[in-house]
Amino acid sequence: MKAEHVILGIHVTDRLQNAVPVQALLTEYGVYIKTRLGLHEPGPDGLCGTGNGLLLLEMVGGQAKARELMGRLQTIPGIEVQVMVFEHPAG
Repeated sequence: MKAEHVILGIHVTDRLQNAVPVQALLTEYGVYIKTRLGLHEPGPDGLCGTGNGLLLLEMVGGQAKARELMGRLQTIPGIEVQVMVFEHPAG
């Protein structure tokens, strides 16, 4: 039997407009998110910018829940989602 690490990469454009609907879905699926890492482009003052951002999510609950979240995120304009699946022996 194999176990999986499922990672979603979420590219968010126009963070000011898209942050609220993305965050609502992340909250809804929060029980399936083991790790969340957010990266953003700094603004001209070096602080949090309003341009593009990238979220990396380590999912639990298998590929089905990850792909469900992926599908819902992709309905938001300006959001691109990619999935990585790493298999390893269960242990």
